[in-house]
Amino acid sequence: MSDSLEILLTNDDGIDSVGIRAIHDALVDHVNANVTVVAPASDQSACGRSLSHNGEIGLVDHELGYAVEGTPADCVVAGLAELGPDPDLVVAGCNRGANLGEYVLGRSGTISAAVEAAFFDVPAIATSMYVPVNDVPLGEIELTVDDFREAQRVTTYLAEHALAAGAFEHAAYLNVNVPMADANDGPAPIEITRPSKRYEMDAESDGDQVTLYDRVWESMDPETIPDPEGTDRRTVAEGRISISPLTAPHSTNHHEVLTDLAETYHDRVATAGD
Repeated sequence: MSDSLEILLTNDDGIDSVGIRAIHDALVDHVNANVTVVAPASDQSACGRSLSHNGEIGLVDHELGYAVEGTPADCVVAGLAELGPDPDLVVAGCNRGANLGEYVLGRSGTISAAVEAAFFDVPAIATSMYVPVNDVPLGEIELTVDDFREAQRVTTYLAEHALAAGAFEHAAYLNVNVPMADANDGPAPIEITRPSKRYEMDAESDGDQVTLYDRVWESMDPETIPDPEGTDRRTVAEGRISISPLTAPHSTNHHEVLTDLAETYHDRVATAGD
């Protein structure tokens, strides 16, 4: 591609996170692109597509670009409508931790940034990295730019080739999940996947508080993972890169039962009220 790509880069872990630095440096060094960074000033993980409620958000210059006192969705709106040139592509990530399964699609700030771009009719890539945690909280694991090498490789590859190949003619955005890079391994293989349908949220109360548990994340052992072949979770657990081509905005399906209920609504409600 002879002309430089215009890329808007954001994330939900905050502009000072290692993951966004890793993706920024890779895009600048390896892709013929102008990269504009508009990212949250602080960690906004799991905020979904929340927008700042009053519509007015703080903006601070940062060495990478712009730090916004708001959410990833705020950043995409501000970046696409005002702060950056007309982009060819939005990239969100790289997220610290995977975003796998249908139930996280509306929860993840990383994916929500890509969905927000879709409403602007701008293709997007959301990249996240699975970090094995064992018994250590994810926030306590120290990551370096080198840990994100797999994310750098696949994100730059897609940024260079997906648009010209027509990948976004049938997908609004790509949800990309990668295993953490191994210094001794070359690029991991890619599998085109669908989001897993598993949902195993749980809650326990001790009287003073309720603790929420995500039971899905307790079963990422590749030998025993119950998610079927072709799903994003199994693919990443087995050490491959998962790419799920997804659509937005939401669509509706014709529903004959609801049509019948709508047609009888007036008469039934009026009769019940007599």
